[in-house]
Amino acid sequence: MQNNNRRDFLKHSSKIVLGAACSIGFPSILTAKNKRPTIKIVGTHVTLQEEIRLRAQKELDINIEFYPGGSAEVLLKATLDPSSFDIYEQWSNSIKPLWLSDSIAAIDTKKLSYWDEINSLSKTGKISDNAKIGLGDSPNKILYIQEDGSLGSNPSEEISFMPYVHNVDSFGYNTDFVKEGIHYETESWAWLLDESYKGKVALVNDPTIGLFDAALAVKAKGLMDFKDMGNMTISEIDKLFDILIDYKQNGHFRGVWSSVPHSIELMRSKQVYIESMFSPAVSSLNGQGIPCRYAAPKEGYRAWHGVMCLSSNSKNEQKEAAYKYMNWWLSGWAGAHIAKQGYYISNPQRSKQYMTQDEWDYWYKGKKAASNLKGTDGKISVLKGQIRSGGSYQKRFENISIWNSVMPNYEYTLKKWNEFVLARA
Repeated sequence: MQNNNRRDFLKHSSKIVLGAACSIGFPSILTAKNKRPTIKIVGTHVTLQEEIRLRAQKELDINIEFYPGGSAEVLLKATLDPSSFDIYEQWSNSIKPLWLSDSIAAIDTKKLSYWDEINSLSKTGKISDNAKIGLGDSPNKILYIQEDGSLGSNPSEEISFMPYVHNVDSFGYNTDFVKEGIHYETESWAWLLDESYKGKVALVNDPTIGLFDAALAVKAKGLMDFKDMGNMTISEIDKLFDILIDYKQNGHFRGVWSSVPHSIELMRSKQVYIESMFSPAVSSLNGQGIPCRYAAPKEGYRAWHGVMCLSSNSKNEQKEAAYKYMNWWLSGWAGAHIAKQGYYISNPQRSKQYMTQDEWDYWYKGKKAASNLKGTDGKISVLKGQIRSGGSYQKRFENISIWNSVMPNYEYTLKKWNEFVLARA
C-alpha cells in the first residue's frame, strides 16, 4: 500500500475509533526479570488470561507480557504502533485495518507445526458440505496473502493470521421475563426489537459486531432488507441507523456494553432481560443460578474467528519466540482450556486428550452433560443434564448468517455507530 494511502487510512480511522476507545494505554502484567526472550501480546480479556500466560511461559521458557484491553482500544493501539506488540490476538474483523496499516507481517505456514491439522472452517469457510458459508468476511476470504499483496481465498504458504479460537454469537435472554423459545425454530433476532422488552435491551458496543446484531434484528423484524448485509451501501447504513436511533430515542435500549463483565452485570441486576451476549457471559450467569438462555436464531448466527497475528516490527529472537507461542496455542492444552468457556479451537482433535469425555461430549458433540462441568474459573458453569444451546460444533457452524466483518464503508459505519451510542432517549 502506498504511504499516502496508509497515512490517510490511519488518520481517518484513528480519529473515529478514538471516540469509541476509552484509553490506549495498557497495564503491564509482567516485566522481564532475566535474559530470556520477552514477547508482548496485545488482545482482549477473552484469551489473555493469567492461567494461560503462566502455563505458556513455563512450558516455552520465555517471558510473556499480556496487555489486555477493549476491542476498539487494542485495535487502535496495534494499527498505530506495531512496536507495541509481538503478537496481536483478537477477531477476524480486525484483520483488514491491521493489514492496511502495515502493522502485521506475513506468517509462514511452514513454521506452524499444526497447520495441516487446522480444519476446513478456517481454510474454506465451511465446516461441512451442508454448511452455510455466511455473509461478510468468512475467515478464508482474508486468510491467504495473494501474489499482489492483497488478502484472498486462494491458498498460499503465507497467511495474515494463524487461525485458532472461534465461535458463533447471538443473544441471551432471561427466561424469567422472556418466554423460552425453540432453537432454530422460534428464537429470532427480531426479539431484540420486540416492544415487550422496551427499556430492557442492550447491544454490544462494537461497530463491527453490534452493527450486525442490529441489522439482523431489523431485517428479521421486517423493517428493512439489504442487498448484501455483509457489504452495506451508504443508503442502507443511513436507513438502518435511522431505525436504531428512533428506537433508542423512544427508550427501547437500556444501553450498550463494552465488556463481558458489564454484560453479565446488566442481566444479573435485571437492568436488561435480553441482550447481545458472548458465550462466557451466559455460562457465568447460569453458574450464578440466573436462567439465561443463549438463543440459536432461526435466521442463523453471527460468527467470529479469532486471529493471532505477527507484528511487522517483531524480529530475531522475539519473532522466533512469537512462533513458539503460536504453535503452543494449537498444541492441545489451550484449546481444551478455552472449551470450558464455550469456545472452539481450529484443530480440536489435539485438544480432546486434555478434556474429559463428558466435557468433549457436551462442548463439541452437543450431547447432554453427563455430570456438572466447570468453567475456566473453576466454578460449575454447566449442570448435569443440560444440553448446549444450538447443539454440536458442526450444527452451530452449519447455521451462520454473517461473519464479523469490516465492510468497505467501515469508516462511515463507525461514524454512524457513534451517533447511535450518543443518541439520547
